Amino acid sequence: MLPSRQTAILEIAKQRGRVLVDELAVQFAVTPQTIRKDLNDLCDRKLMARTHGGAILASGVENVGYEARSQIAAREKAAIGQAVAERIPNDASLFINIGTTTEAVAQALLQHQGLMVITNNINVAHIMRPYPQIEVVIVGGVVRSSDGGIVGEAAIDFIRQFKVDYAIVGTSAIDEDGSLLDYDFREVKVAQAIIANARHVILASDSTKFSRTAPVRIGSLKQIHTFVTDVCPSESVRAICADNEVELIEALPESARQDD
Repeated sequence: MLPSRQTAILEIAKQRGRVLVDELAVQFAVTPQTIRKDLNDLCDRKLMARTHGGAILASGVENVGYEARSQIAAREKAAIGQAVAERIPNDASLFINIGTTTEAVAQALLQHQGLMVITNNINVAHIMRPYPQIEVVIVGGVVRSSDGGIVGEAAIDFIRQFKVDYAIVGTSAIDEDGSLLDYDFREVKVAQAIIANARHVILASDSTKFSRTAPVRIGSLKQIHTFVTDVCPSESVRAICADNEVELIEALPESARQDD
């Protein structure tokens, strides 16, 4: 049986996907040290995983719901989106796949001219559709009701018709060995086709993904040309990027992030 405050913290995390130490301290009128102890207890029980400044729901075989994911690290995702957009020239062709971080990239690209965007993410298509300077091509296939992602063999066959300048991909988890991981094997197959049919692959992923795990392997950081994150806390990932000529871009300086 969990103490009542820890139960409440877990419920908040289920609604939002992420909790922050300082916000919880104010909400429960206790010290940040007390909240950190609560979070550590929840992490010891494998119910949550610590992140910089707070914690997220622990994950292994099932992803956090879409609405909760969209609220996790929103500021960091916006910074990542802007950093990716700065590296995409006008008049480029690109894939944008499923994920709330890739949706932040789509938002940051809206002032670009002459883009051709092929996406299996209905939310990306919705974001970009009103902008006549961007041609949006939506992939055919099975639409996942949970988040508007399009998956399945039909999506893979559609993607294979193209060879684009850039692929912007996300991931649900990044392992210490550089493995990129996800939950849905159908989504993974589509992501692999996207990576295989782009000249330059950009991974857009916030630092909470270093604290998570997932069961299905998309591929490796070694297959990525540019990795854009808010901050990279893993020295082993830094080494993998350096050893394999993967450009690592940190969109937010350490001084701008909330202290743990």
